[in-house]
Amino acid sequence: MTDRFSQGMATRRGVLGDAHVDRATAQATAFDQPFQQMITETAWGTVWSGEQWTRRERSMVTIALLAALGQDEELAMHVRATVNTGASPEDIREALMHVAIYAGVPAANHAFKIAKQTLAAMQAPADAAKEEKK
Repeated sequence: MTDRFSQGMATRRGVLGDAHVDRATAQATAFDQPFQQMITETAWGTVWSGEQWTRRERSMVTIALLAALGQDEELAMHVRATVNTGASPEDIREALMHVAIYAGVPAANHAFKIAKQTLAAMQAPADAAKEEKK
């Protein structure tokens, strides 16, 4: 295991959460293990672990890029990760507004739909907990 892999795994867990990373790791096979190592070292160990931007800033840029590229599952995953990165729903909205201007309204419109659904699903447990306290 390389230092970049260790750093990447720590960053990946910090952004996506232990449960997500544990599931992804458990599902890895001999076929995709080299890919998992590569993304852990490069995406998480180098890019996401860089010192120039905060995790919040990286989160907003990642959300905008995934929205522009139409990567729906990854977009929802990174919207969920905002609980760990410090990006707010308002930050997500602003990133998607940029998508509308620079990548097109249809891409942003679709991304807004995914973000709204994901944020609502994230809020549902908090709403249920509030109801239980009443």
